[in-house]
Amino acid sequence: MVFDPASLDFLDPGTPVAVRASTILPAVRENIELTTADGLTLVGELALPADGVVRGTLITLHPLPTHGGFMDSHLYKKASYRLPALAGIAVLRFNTRGTSSPRGTSDGGFEDGIGERLDVEAAVQFAVDRGLPNRWLVGWSFGTELVLKYGAVPPVAAQVEGAVLLSPPLHRAGDADLAAWAAGGKPLTVLVPELDDYLQPPAARERFARVPQARVVAVDGAKHLWVGEKFAGRALNELVSTVLGGTAPLPTEWTGPVATA
Repeated sequence: MVFDPASLDFLDPGTPVAVRASTILPAVRENIELTTADGLTLVGELALPADGVVRGTLITLHPLPTHGGFMDSHLYKKASYRLPALAGIAVLRFNTRGTSSPRGTSDGGFEDGIGERLDVEAAVQFAVDRGLPNRWLVGWSFGTELVLKYGAVPPVAAQVEGAVLLSPPLHRAGDADLAAWAAGGKPLTVLVPELDDYLQPPAARERFARVPQARVVAVDGAKHLWVGEKFAGRALNELVSTVLGGTAPLPTEWTGPVATA
């Protein structure tokens, strides 16, 4: 059975509650489908602020599906659970081609970051068509490769404000892709875990020096998968401060209705 976000049961405990990994805050959530230029249907979810005021939009690209990455990878679930309510940010999550989650399975099969170009384009076009403002690409691990390869070239380059990278391995994306970002001039925030398995802060600073506007942020103690509320919270704070400006941390308590995953 495909998970229906409308089935979430929200209750108001009457007192402030701590925002934890499984805490789901109010939002307008809907299952969506994206159609790619090569005719595939991709499944996803859009979470919007309940008051209808969208201050920014995250278009998320998940980690490597052949190693367990999908639209429900934990940072993206937490973003969809929290950011519409806490920051007024819309969160678009979807499964790239051939990827499965409780939401369902997207058409097609994994294409090692080549055919996925059309997935990126379809997701961004969906956000444009829905009139979602202040659009930012967010990539995590394999998702950063898609951002770097396709976010600074047409048609996507003209449709987004910039991008945030979480744990970029820089395996599939190379110097030519970094040069395209440099030429485009759009902001690029790069969050690099101190203990990352693939690219650690010193090497990341050297590689991203090719992009003058890139801001490389080393996160002490973090690992590639951002496990732990401390590190997940840091990533979400960096996302919000990049998209909306400012440095105030997200609230860690919520007063009002909540649901639990």
